[in-house]
Amino acid sequence: MSGGRTVVRRAPGKLFVAGEYAVVEPGTPAIVTAVGRSVTVRVRAADEPGVVISSDLVARPMRWQWRDDRLEVCAGQDEHRVRGAAAHVVSAVETVARLLAERGAPAPRLDISVSSDLHEQGTKFGLGSSGAVSVASVAAVAAHHGMELSSASRFRLALLAAARIDPKGSGGDLAASTWGGWIAYRAPDRAFVLDLAQRRGVGEALRAPWPGLGVRPLPPPRGLRLEVGWTGRPASTTSLVAGLHRRTWRGSASHQEFIKTSTDFVTAAVDALESGDDDALLHQIRRARQELARLDAEERLGIFTPELTALCAAAEAVGGAAKPSGAGGGDCGIALLDAAAGHDIAHVRQRWAAAGVQPLSVASAPERNEE
Repeated sequence: MSGGRTVVRRAPGKLFVAGEYAVVEPGTPAIVTAVGRSVTVRVRAADEPGVVISSDLVARPMRWQWRDDRLEVCAGQDEHRVRGAAAHVVSAVETVARLLAERGAPAPRLDISVSSDLHEQGTKFGLGSSGAVSVASVAAVAAHHGMELSSASRFRLALLAAARIDPKGSGGDLAASTWGGWIAYRAPDRAFVLDLAQRRGVGEALRAPWPGLGVRPLPPPRGLRLEVGWTGRPASTTSLVAGLHRRTWRGSASHQEFIKTSTDFVTAAVDALESGDDDALLHQIRRARQELARLDAEERLGIFTPELTALCAAAEAVGGAAKPSGAGGGDCGIALLDAAAGHDIAHVRQRWAAAGVQPLSVASAPERNEE
C-alpha cells in the first residue's frame, strides 16, 4: 500500500437465529447475532487518482478509476472477475464518496486492503461476509476522511451501499456487523431509502426516518450455548430469495401465513430472551425450523440439505433446538444446547462430523460500543 496514515476498521460476521425469508418484508422482525469472526479493512491515501483494492480472495490488486461519481474497472483487467470480487467494497466507496461530494470534497484517492476470517481458502462459510465488508469499508473510508460516524449512520450508509447491489437483502447482516451482540431487527423499505438518497442526497437519507426500520439489542441466552455447523456447501442467499420472489408465492395466502407465523415466533423468541426463559426460546426455535420446513416442502427451495437435516436431528436428540441459519441450501446451521451439558455438546459435534458437518468456532461477538 502507499505511504501515510492507515485507518483500520473491523466488522464481525453474522448468523440469523430466527426470521429468515420473512425479514425481507419491511417491518417484519428477525433475530440476528454477530459472530467472533470478522472482516478487516485498511485504508490509506493512494498516490494516483482512483482506487486500488487488494483482497485475500484474489491474487492481484484491482484498479478502479473515477468516471463522474462511479468507479470503473481500469483497462487490462478481467472486468467480470474484478467486479465480482470487489462489488461490495466499490459500492461502499461510491456511497461514502457521494456523501463527501455533497460536502464539497473531491472524489477520493484510496488504497484499500481487505482480509477476512469468514472464509477458508476462498470458500465462504455463510457468515455474512458481504455485509461485514460493507460495514467495515464504509467505516474505514469515512474515518479516513475525518468522518467518525455513529452506529446508526454507519448502518445506513452500509445499507444504501448494499441495496444498490441487491435491494432484496434485508440488512440484518449489516445490523449485526454494526452493533454486534444479539439483535432484534426489522428491515426498512429499501426501495424507499434508495429513492430518498437519489432524490435528496445521502446526507438527507442519513437523517430522515426510514419506514419499517427497527434495531434493538437483546441479551444472549442465559444457560444455552450457541453451536454452529458448516455443511461444506456454499449457498447463495441472493439466488434463493430471488427465486422464491419470482414465483407467485409472494402475496399469496401461503406467503401471508408465513409472514404471520414468523412474526409470532420471532416476537415470542425476543420475549424469551428478554425474560431469560431458555425453555421458551428453545420452543420458538423449533417452531422456526418447522415453518422453514413447511416453506421448503411447499416451494421446493432446497433449504434443508441432508447435512442441515442431520444437524437439526443431532441437536434435537439431546433436547436442544436447531435450524438452518439464513437462506439454507448449504452454508451454516445453528443449534442451541444446554451450556452445562458438555457431554451432550460433544456428542452433537461427533454426530455432525459423521454427517459431513464441520463444527465452527464462532463465539458470539460482544455488543459494540460507539467508536
